Amino acid sequence: MDNTFQNTEKLYRAVYPPEVADIFWKKDGSISSAAFADPKGLSVERGDYRKDNDVISSMRKKFSGHIISLYVKNCTDTGAVVIYTPSRTNIYHSEIHGNEKTALLSKSQRRYLANHAVILTPRPL
Repeated sequence: MDNTFQNTEKLYRAVYPPEVADIFWKKDGSISSAAFADPKGLSVERGDYRKDNDVISSMRKKFSGHIISLYVKNCTDTGAVVIYTPSRTNIYHSEIHGNEKTALLSKSQRRYLANHAVILTPRPL
């Protein structure tokens, strides 16, 4: 893998459930834009065209909460950039940055991504 992302590639993120961090969820059970705010860059798992269930199983070993997904195209549509940042323990680790110079996503970028994210594991109530 390299820093080349296709628009059709999925990105995954673990989001704490409402009982742990209710700021990440709206009352209707949808994801809040707050789940996309990180001043260091939004940490995600690169899909690399694996099956959703395979990615979820892998992420469950390291993370708790609900797993959401979105497409690289959702990021690029807002001007955000996706950066491949593998770690020693995770070859799929990547980050979403607001742009080439700023790691934090803007409010409008966060809202857009929240509106396009798909909750893959059971929705919170």
